Amino acid sequence: MTGSTVAAWQGGPPWPVAVERLLAPAEVAARDLLATLLVRELDGVEVIARIVETEAYREDDPASHSHRRRTPRTEPMFAAPGTAYVYRSYGVHWCLNIGVEPEGVGAAVLVRAAEVLQGVEVVRRRRPKVRRDAELLRGPGCLTAGLDIDGPRFDHRSLLEARGPLRLLDDGWRPGAGDVLAGPRVGVSAAAEMPWRFHLRGAPSVSAYRRSPRAPG
Repeated sequence: MTGSTVAAWQGGPPWPVAVERLLAPAEVAARDLLATLLVRELDGVEVIARIVETEAYREDDPASHSHRRRTPRTEPMFAAPGTAYVYRSYGVHWCLNIGVEPEGVGAAVLVRAAEVLQGVEVVRRRRPKVRRDAELLRGPGCLTAGLDIDGPRFDHRSLLEARGPLRLLDDGWRPGAGDVLAGPRVGVSAAAEMPWRFHLRGAPSVSAYRRSPRAPG
């Protein structure tokens, strides 16, 4: 990776992300999912976005929705790896998570930001007030708004389906070891210092870090 851009999609046929990559501990999977592709069919156009920022959450993590118990809401976190967990944050924004670790373990990776590689004009129609392309999918709420993702249609749906409307794919590009940065997660009050937020160095679509005012210290 050079400068402030991520590698462009070259137009070759990407393939579904291997399930083996999603079986790793959440913090490992979150790092490994950087640079994978979200492919969304919108208005007859195949929109392709490269993931540039993620956060890990797992069952033994007090900041995770799955920490206290398994509930109907958190059931996708315990499903097969690659299952989408889509929930509303504070009743306002949808957030897209990718289930990881073996089935029966409550773990997921929050997709915080992505960079549009193809179909930017379609995404712009959903976020007309945004000035810069880099801001279209910056932040989990912006990402779901720009890609038209919500809970009723996508929660508990597999992202590894070959022909699904939202797919998690791999085109083989990997960032260098020095291009992946780790730090504390955004806005969590529990385990606020856990360095389980990962992002690509210099990627303009990465969101700003904001510490929760409820976090101790």
